[in-house]
Amino acid sequence: MSISSQGKKGGGNVADRTSFVGARIPREVKLMVKYLKKCDKETFRKLLKTAVSSFEGASIEEDVFDSLATKIPLEIIHSIYAGIYTILKCALRLTHTSLKSEVFKEDLTELKLPQEYITDLASAVYGSKRTSLDEALVKNGSHLPNLNKLKWRTDVTISSSNLNRVLEPTILMEMSLSDGSVKEFEVPVSKFHELRYNVSYLLKEMEEMEKRSILKIQD
Repeated sequence: MSISSQGKKGGGNVADRTSFVGARIPREVKLMVKYLKKCDKETFRKLLKTAVSSFEGASIEEDVFDSLATKIPLEIIHSIYAGIYTILKCALRLTHTSLKSEVFKEDLTELKLPQEYITDLASAVYGSKRTSLDEALVKNGSHLPNLNKLKWRTDVTISSSNLNRVLEPTILMEMSLSDGSVKEFEVPVSKFHELRYNVSYLLKEMEEMEKRSILKIQD
């Protein structure tokens, strides 16, 4: 699925943008599509319900899959579940405003999923459970600690073991993080100026990108 430099209002042509699953279709999704013809709708819905429960934080036991392997092999059950889980993961990492329902359905149609399964997946992503799924993902996801406080001061090294007289200024920085830890490090003035320049350059680039229509969410 190709990437275009121009966005379109609404769904648009699938070939003009990148699918929500990425530029390269995940292997799990390819296998799921391959095996769906061997799966009945009831089994698919049970696997979808299990995947949603997993995102909500429920512990999934192996006997859940064993009980479904009465009509089709367990290996195929696992492959279909992995595909469903991957689709949900890719969709839920985007907000419902940045990934519209019609675009989601178009992408799944492009992946050649049967329409009845597309409807079920859309109900899981955009239905009544969306809020609880988003809250569970935030709660259960792994996060790096946040920066609570940053203190700094300028210090001058008067001498060292190698030189009698240095007089080289350095920046001493102390970071207090949300997990209670405190990190201290020393930055040479030259590197500090390099950091300032790169941050300023990055902010300027972000402003330029925000002005481009391709990054604006269309209503």
